[in-house]
Amino acid sequence: MRTGSEPRTARSALRMRFWLSVWGEAWTVFGTVAFAVAGHPGWALGCALLWLVVTVNLIVIVRRMRQGPRYQPGRDAPPYDPPRDTR
Repeated sequence: MRTGSEPRTARSALRMRFWLSVWGEAWTVFGTVAFAVAGHPGWALGCALLWLVVTVNLIVIVRRMRQGPRYQPGRDAPPYDPPRDTR
């Protein structure tokens, strides 16, 4: 049942995001090293910047995984609205 607050209360598949980020880490490290060795500093810089983005994403994912599924940010953030029965 839709409550109308889905954008606020949406959840993502953190395990899938974690493994996709690990895969991205591997490819960006490989790309950075490969382009640096091949003598393409612009492409190596591009891969290094993408590596930074993927690493920050991975840190955020791990932090959210450790918070647990029922984490609430604080007293000022109310719990999720219960679904209304509209029968």
